[in-house]
Amino acid sequence: MHRPNRLQKKRVFLFSKHKLLIIISGFVTTFFAMFILVGMLTSMDPSYRVASNTVKKWTNNVTEVHFLSLMMMENRVFKEALPEDQTPIDMWKVVFELGTNVRMHDVRSLLGRELPGFEMYDREILIAGEGTDYTNLTVESTPPLDIVLEEREATTPEEKDEEKDEEKPVEEQEKTTGDKDVVYIYNTHNRESFLPYLPDADEPDDAFHHEVNITKVSEQLSKDLKRHGIGAEVDDTDIGAILNEKGWNYSADSYRASKDVVEAALTDNKDVNFVFDLHRDSIRKDLTTIEIDGKSYAKIMFVIGGDNPNYEKNYALAEKLHALLDEKYYGLSRGVEMYAGAGRNGVYNQDVSENALTIEVGGVDNTMEELYNTTEVFAEIFSEYYWDAEKVSGTNGEDE
Repeated sequence: MHRPNRLQKKRVFLFSKHKLLIIISGFVTTFFAMFILVGMLTSMDPSYRVASNTVKKWTNNVTEVHFLSLMMMENRVFKEALPEDQTPIDMWKVVFELGTNVRMHDVRSLLGRELPGFEMYDREILIAGEGTDYTNLTVESTPPLDIVLEEREATTPEEKDEEKDEEKPVEEQEKTTGDKDVVYIYNTHNRESFLPYLPDADEPDDAFHHEVNITKVSEQLSKDLKRHGIGAEVDDTDIGAILNEKGWNYSADSYRASKDVVEAALTDNKDVNFVFDLHRDSIRKDLTTIEIDGKSYAKIMFVIGGDNPNYEKNYALAEKLHALLDEKYYGLSRGVEMYAGAGRNGVYNQDVSENALTIEVGGVDNTMEELYNTTEVFAEIFSEYYWDAEKVSGTNGEDE
């Protein structure tokens, strides 16, 4: 029987010692690399970190079909577990799209980085209203802050005739939230104005004013909601002034400034269940106006932030309101669009509530009469939704 000689034993010992050193070195290197990586991630600017809501959004896109398709690569029996209306996912296609960031079914993902201005089409239409497509989605004016704060002449907007819609006393209303304000309305871009009232302005980027602006639409919506028994609080904070005071950027920091205001309001008022941020679009009148039964209205568009943890519930609310509007006032709602992705604000403060919406009301060319016609209709539709939801939940919204 062959026995290893002394030389062979020495070689085995040296080999084992060498292998052990490699393992120890690898462990130590990995250990320190992990600490360095954690240090880099925690010390970098917050805007570059991977937020938990981003991870949640990634994982929400992973369905059972993905897992079953992956397991099918090893065992075809798992194909029997696939739902009847589903086909296996091409895992190589998934790997390609993850590695290249090019979506094979969407040419925009390739051209968006090559053609100047093409990134404006890199949004998703969740619901397309009448006439809505990728060429006429919302446009946000983002001029320098000094343009927003510039003093301009403005004419006095026409007032709405309140007599025919006079609010009933609370005790005479069939349904009411009493003294509770359940809707909170605010304006992140509170100085967004309308060209018909700015005689010295011709372009959307100049349509800003400290008094004649979107806040008047918010105030009118509050009045219209109260006629349907729904208490609504309107915030009057001048976000533009806050930005100027803190030296912040209009485009990058407006939602940062308004979020502090909203969170403080929600802390003070626990009755608030719906949060609406009203804006006016920068596209022109032919796309933001509709005539229904001889009456002119400013169209609305719901904008959903796809990078916020309440995305699905925010979208469900917008979807329902759009459907109700379409049922009675077809074409008034332009639909629902989603904004998300790197380099964009994909939250829009909609993470403050499961019922938070960003609503574009009209455009830069609309008149107050058209805007007020729309708030009246929106209040009517929202009240139907609200009281139906109250009925389902078993409450009637009245004070006990």
